[in-house]
Amino acid sequence: MDIEESVSRAQEKLNPPICLSGHGPLHILVAYDACVRLCLRAWAKGCIEASEFLADECLLLRKSFGLQQLLLQPQEGSVQSITDSHASSCVGAVNKTKGSAGRIKVQVRKLRIFPCQGIYGSYSIRSSSAYIQAGAQYVRQVSEVVRAGMKNLLATSSIDLQDIYSCLLWLKSAINEEGVLAHPGSGDMHVFNLDSSSDSLLLEVQNSRGSIIGRCAVRISSLIDDLHDHVRWWPVFSNQDHECIGKVQLFISYSASSSEDSSKKWGPLGEALAYDIVMEVAMRAQHFQQRNLRLHGPWKWLLSEFAVFYGVPNVYVTLRYLMCIMEVATPTEDCLALVYELLSPLINAQDETTLTRQEKRMLSDMICQVDRLLASVFENHKLLDESSVSGISETVNRSTVTAAPALLPAVQLFTLLHDILSVEAEKTLSDYFQRAARKMCRRHMAETDEFVSNGTEGFLVDPITTATAYSKLQALCGSMCTEIQGDIELHNQHILPSCIDLPNITADVYCKELSERLRSFLLALPPSGPFPHVVELLKATAEFQNCLTAWKINPTKHRVDAKDLFHLYVVLWIQERRLSLLDLCKADKIRWTGVGTSSDTSCFVEEMYDRIKDTLNDYNSLLNYWPEYTLNLESAIADVETAVVMALEKQNGDVLAPLKDVMLPKKFSLQYMQKLTRRRSLTLYHVPIQLGTFLNTIKRLLDVLRPKIDAQMKGWVACIPNLVANKLGYGERSNEVTIFLRAKYKNFIQAIVEKLADNARLQSTTKVKKILQDISESGGESDIRDRMQPLRQHLSDTIKHLHDVFTPRVFVAICRGYWDRMGQDVLHFLENRKENRIWYKGFHYALMILDDIFASQMQKLEGHCLQEKDLDPPRSIFEARSMLSRDVPNSLDSSEYSCY
Repeated sequence: MDIEESVSRAQEKLNPPICLSGHGPLHILVAYDACVRLCLRAWAKGCIEASEFLADECLLLRKSFGLQQLLLQPQEGSVQSITDSHASSCVGAVNKTKGSAGRIKVQVRKLRIFPCQGIYGSYSIRSSSAYIQAGAQYVRQVSEVVRAGMKNLLATSSIDLQDIYSCLLWLKSAINEEGVLAHPGSGDMHVFNLDSSSDSLLLEVQNSRGSIIGRCAVRISSLIDDLHDHVRWWPVFSNQDHECIGKVQLFISYSASSSEDSSKKWGPLGEALAYDIVMEVAMRAQHFQQRNLRLHGPWKWLLSEFAVFYGVPNVYVTLRYLMCIMEVATPTEDCLALVYELLSPLINAQDETTLTRQEKRMLSDMICQVDRLLASVFENHKLLDESSVSGISETVNRSTVTAAPALLPAVQLFTLLHDILSVEAEKTLSDYFQRAARKMCRRHMAETDEFVSNGTEGFLVDPITTATAYSKLQALCGSMCTEIQGDIELHNQHILPSCIDLPNITADVYCKELSERLRSFLLALPPSGPFPHVVELLKATAEFQNCLTAWKINPTKHRVDAKDLFHLYVVLWIQERRLSLLDLCKADKIRWTGVGTSSDTSCFVEEMYDRIKDTLNDYNSLLNYWPEYTLNLESAIADVETAVVMALEKQNGDVLAPLKDVMLPKKFSLQYMQKLTRRRSLTLYHVPIQLGTFLNTIKRLLDVLRPKIDAQMKGWVACIPNLVANKLGYGERSNEVTIFLRAKYKNFIQAIVEKLADNARLQSTTKVKKILQDISESGGESDIRDRMQPLRQHLSDTIKHLHDVFTPRVFVAICRGYWDRMGQDVLHFLENRKENRIWYKGFHYALMILDDIFASQMQKLEGHCLQEKDLDPPRSIFEARSMLSRDVPNSLDSSEYSCY
């Protein structure tokens, strides 16, 4: 029951009843008489509508006009008339003495309550300490300084509590009536009619819980001497001990009753003023309010007949009705349709210059009020709600895509009042919809305001809060898309004028607000990497941009460019990842375990490439959406791969040093010859296991690790549009790394082969040149085999050791290189002994033995893992045989491939 009463009271405040207090008793009585005579005349003509007003001695008219206490009553009805609830509750009832002493206008400006006293009613410890300090200061300084300090202390000891306290105002003579609630600083003006000059204005201060804090009384007699406006501080006293607890600043304007007012109330009455009274009575009788605007039934008939019978112009009748409507107008369909219905003939009449000066002034005022109402409609067109009392809802209804019912009559009204083809009208209507878009932006952005406040930037935020913030920005982008889509649907319903391109008008606002919010947000919470929540926001921003393009919406001033917003961040992410990976390649960061992996490769390289794979996975979502950044990532990864190989080479520097001596360019200087001599004097070169790990790693990079990375990047590059200028530039850095690795691989294998060849030259029994020199034509195959047995044993042991150190493909490459190097020794010897053909048969046997050694050992150690071409003799062997036999053509098989 309490809830229903509060709701009814709220509705009464929103829909105030029509008041007749501005008219004198005689005027009301004359209007009443006119209605009675009109009804009697209509009854005489047989009009049945008049019977309702004439029944029971015109009871309906007497009650509606509030004349129960003014007219004489029969004796048997006097008691009833005195206690008639309707007459006593009628706000517009005529009162002979009410307002006879004038009226006052009151406005509550400021309220100050002294702390502690006003709240607790006890002596303030703060004030006590202030006075003690002031007393000590008085001893030390002159009295003028003390007074100034006390004044400042007292000024700061009061607290401006406009937002905490409220005031209740009423007249002492109207103690039984409800007071008027006033909020300090609100600017509301309240009017009170005085019964006598001895009356008093009472003010009661309440806190937010409704408890009474104190009271204030203003005697009206103190205001009568000075008729000017008063702005004065009045003391507020507590209810308990009547001590001053604060003060209130009131603006009070007093006006006394004048002869003019008396003449207005008791002078002659025109038909227009009489019609005004009747209309107000009719509206009050039919409970005229926001959602009940149309007059109907007998009262509509009475007003129509009154205007015709007493000659009230139709224009004035319409204007008066329209003025009453505009006092309670709401942005609803029924209200706007009724205003359009009433205003259309008036606008036409205005064009025909048939209006009087008063009517033109009234019409001009009405047009201004209608324009304000239309502004409210257009600026809140997405919040319009026919079921709401005010016509505007607090939430947006997304369940329907149709335009609000009030929008069509609003457009008709705007077209009626403005030349829709003019630039001014188009700009005005566009401004309305832009303001509507800004309102919707503020509603959607409210949840993200906390993340762009001035205090957010520079502070660390936990990951959960950051992810939540980014998800809210992502939702904001979706909401903006939804708003523009709603504008497109509204535009397609062809309700708005053709000159209004609603989606493009509002898209400018949405793009501007969204772009500014995204920039501010990214500055406050900059993305540190391509994390899922960051990529989702990036996608949502780009999706908003793509939607505008798909809808053929082209904002003229502001755009949302996802690339422009995130480009620097993406480039920075890639650069930071590049630097972090390069940092891991530094000597002090490499973890040296001395143990290889299951594939006999470097743990360091495997770990680094795992990190590179993680990098690609981290950027997978980003590059699937924006593959253009593959080129940036390729360059960064190429730098890292090069650094990895250089770090690996530096890590194995001691092992690679002997090979680098062989790889140096041969400058036949004295220093080179001395170095070469020293190198020849060294002992047998033994291939270390660390060298195997190094070459196995290089081979794995070329065959396994890098192809996987290239394949993933090529998939992204394939998605790059052909219009992108630098698409053809992809692969350059990757090819550079590939060439770099292949050169390293080949050079080190050649150096190993040279080292192994040097091992064979250290002893005469294993030196190919010496063995070939000892071969004579009389020597048979068995003799040659015996001579080459030490070399066979040496080669077999070397090949077996190579198999233990290297992986299969590296092993095959080194064996074939060694095989080819031994064949070159035979070939060089033959080229210098071409005239001694008697030795050719022995050379044939030597080549056969070499081929048998390498082929049998490789097949023995690798078995079925060998490819068929792995056992084909290398190039030098083919060339040597071509010299020994005229039957062998001096050309090589096209299927022959490189040793390495």
